[in-house]
Amino acid sequence: MAAAAAPRGRRWEEARELRRAVRLLQRLEEQCGDPRLASGPPSLRDLLPRTAQLLRDVAHARQAAGGGGPEDPGGARDFLIVYVHNLEAKSRQVAALLPSRGDRGADDELFREGSRLRRQLAKLALIFSYMHAELGALFPKGEYCGHTYKLTKASAHNFWRRHCGARCMLPWAEFESLLCTCHPVESGATALALRSTINLTCSGHVSIFEFDIFTRLFQPWPTLLKNWQLLAVNHPGYMAFLTYDEVQVRLQACRDKPGSYIFRPSCTRLGHWAIGYVSSDGSILQTIPLNKPLFQALLDGQKEGFYLYPNGRSHNPDLTELYQMEPHQYIHVSEEQLQLYWAMNSTFELCKICAEGNKDVKIKPCGHLLCSRCLAAWQNSDSQTCPFCRTEIKGHEAVSVHQIQVRPAEARAAAEDQRENRDQADGEEELGQVASSAPPQPPQLNVSAAKDWLKVVPPALPRLQGPIPLPRIKTVALAPWQITSSPQAREGATGNS
Repeated sequence: MAAAAAPRGRRWEEARELRRAVRLLQRLEEQCGDPRLASGPPSLRDLLPRTAQLLRDVAHARQAAGGGGPEDPGGARDFLIVYVHNLEAKSRQVAALLPSRGDRGADDELFREGSRLRRQLAKLALIFSYMHAELGALFPKGEYCGHTYKLTKASAHNFWRRHCGARCMLPWAEFESLLCTCHPVESGATALALRSTINLTCSGHVSIFEFDIFTRLFQPWPTLLKNWQLLAVNHPGYMAFLTYDEVQVRLQACRDKPGSYIFRPSCTRLGHWAIGYVSSDGSILQTIPLNKPLFQALLDGQKEGFYLYPNGRSHNPDLTELYQMEPHQYIHVSEEQLQLYWAMNSTFELCKICAEGNKDVKIKPCGHLLCSRCLAAWQNSDSQTCPFCRTEIKGHEAVSVHQIQVRPAEARAAAEDQRENRDQADGEEELGQVASSAPPQPPQLNVSAAKDWLKVVPPALPRLQGPIPLPRIKTVALAPWQITSSPQAREGATGNS
């Protein structure tokens, strides 16, 4: 009897905590009624009611499911406890910044651009934005899916599930010790900097959602922390907590130095980078590179003369070594699948949308391949799902497909010889599996017998992939805040993006 009462008591306590969090957000929303707080994005006036509604959805779904049951797979209850306590703490910080009635001096300080209070409020708005996205990712429509959440990068997903099982959140100390098993972290200031980068919600824990964002930003996995050090710790252009409006303020001082730039994690397209820069005519623009890693985007922009002075400084860090660190990937296609292409008088390399260009972009996480021009046109039409399977697009990777033409009989012979030697796949591709490690060696046959394996590698220098030079893709003018290209790149001119 007591055992049965315990789960009911926990469910009642959980429901009470969620209701209390909703009421707290409602009161905070009333305090944020001043129209001067409608900056964006992110905007607290938009985030607070959306987060409150999502908490209501979670409470309703949990009640319908009996509070997750006594087993509570994936630690949903533990996550919600940490989440609600962090939400309450951040809400109190916001309330302390907002002016009370009759406190005119605090009001002036809060709404003055660049003031200490204004910067604190902007950072808290970013944290609320991340918390809203985290809750929505782990509880879509209120239903918990943290134990089945799939990280975008297959290597990162395998790491998390191997070490963390079905859990969706770990305390920082435990997570750090696990990460050190494959990516050693120096203690002291480096570890603190890494924690502030990964733990977007500043809760003292790391969720699977936060780890997903971090690994997408600082890919590839084999050199994850090396990439982080070059792009975040040592790069003067990196800005951790910067809102859309603050990009304009920061770059105003560089208006007389075209080519000045800064970059930050996008707050409306999590897992992507937003690069703000000063154009040749002194305008302040922003772009979101969608089809390439950040280091490729920065090197491409530097070559074109767009990204020359990080945060206005004269020295531009050398990122070319990241090319050599990026792992090669290999795709394996069965002979039966290849014959389907031959029957259609086609080839594997050809983009199946336009039937003109070769595939040079891989969609994450589904792994479908197409040409960069078709992907750009697809995303410019406001679609953010894969055109083949309708999976949400969380990232892209530039690839180069090479196929050796052989006769079907020879391909069958090569396939039989290699079938037992193939590595385990690292992630799904359009017609096969991608192996993240070195490729299996083909048997000692003549060149024409090697059709069974297809090579997918990052483009070699100096050729850089992408349908259009970077700054011309999805450009957003921050002054006077009007879109100059596609609406997807807008970092929230309305606060609802």
